[in-house]
Amino acid sequence: MGAPLAGHAVALGHRVLWVSAGRSARSRHRAERAGLVACDSLGRALEEGGTVLSVCPPHAAEEVAAQVAAAGWTGIYVEANAISPQRTLRIARSLPGCAVVDGAIIGPPPSGGRSARLYLAGATSPVARVGALFAGTGVVVRAAGEELGAASALKMAFAGYQKSARALAGVAHALAAHHGVGRLLLEEAHTTTSAILSDPGYLPSVAARAWRWGPEMGEIADTLRAAGLPPEAAEATGRIYERWSGDKDQELSLDTVLSHLYDLGDAAALGSAADAGGTVDAGSTADAGSAADPGGATGNGASRKGS
Repeated sequence: MGAPLAGHAVALGHRVLWVSAGRSARSRHRAERAGLVACDSLGRALEEGGTVLSVCPPHAAEEVAAQVAAAGWTGIYVEANAISPQRTLRIARSLPGCAVVDGAIIGPPPSGGRSARLYLAGATSPVARVGALFAGTGVVVRAAGEELGAASALKMAFAGYQKSARALAGVAHALAAHHGVGRLLLEEAHTTTSAILSDPGYLPSVAARAWRWGPEMGEIADTLRAAGLPPEAAEATGRIYERWSGDKDQELSLDTVLSHLYDLGDAAALGSAADAGGTVDAGSTADAGSAADPGGATGNGASRKGS
């Protein structure tokens, strides 16, 4: 995702750097095709760059930030990885000299006429400067507020549904194939037209029926287990329905049924962590330099683990 994203900034005339040391031939090809300028070290890239866009596998996000912090670099640091709000706040606290912007990339790689959305949260000035790097391109920048972690939370919510649904589809097809009813499952799937995520107004009716759907998920888990398939997702779904079990046959508002999903203990703990993170000043750094390279220093290559 990093190279196609940065390529749009290149198209606007910005000089985008990437760290090429230790990277694969495929990574080099993607970077060259996007017009990125190779640097042999992170230090050199940071010397030349005023903006860092970190796009790497989630497990490497803090490592990338630590490398930048160790270099004593100050500028705009866009944390655009698929990580939790809590991890985003930890990263922001580890970069006291930077104007940290919380970013979330949603959509396909922005190439071949396709576009992606880049949601940004943080102080107004650095958010605006990052947005200007992609103005009018296939990277559509959208504001997610000033609170660090907001963009990451959006990514977790959307990706949690999207990626879980794909995994569940795989399990459903595997189970149907195991019992020789794969074709019938497809036929049923083609009759389904519900907009599950885009129309949450139906959720109160789900909560009202959860008292019997929960046990059904237990039966599904048993069926999956017998077929040698992972039952954990069905079991977890059953636990979600348990939180709605008290809503049996009631007519409740959407806000009410959603509130019943929260574990108040966990929510309170998360709130305390967010409050602690709220002390992070997303825009306290001095002038971050020219808006030159969204990811130059990291975006597609701060870490060997990057994409």
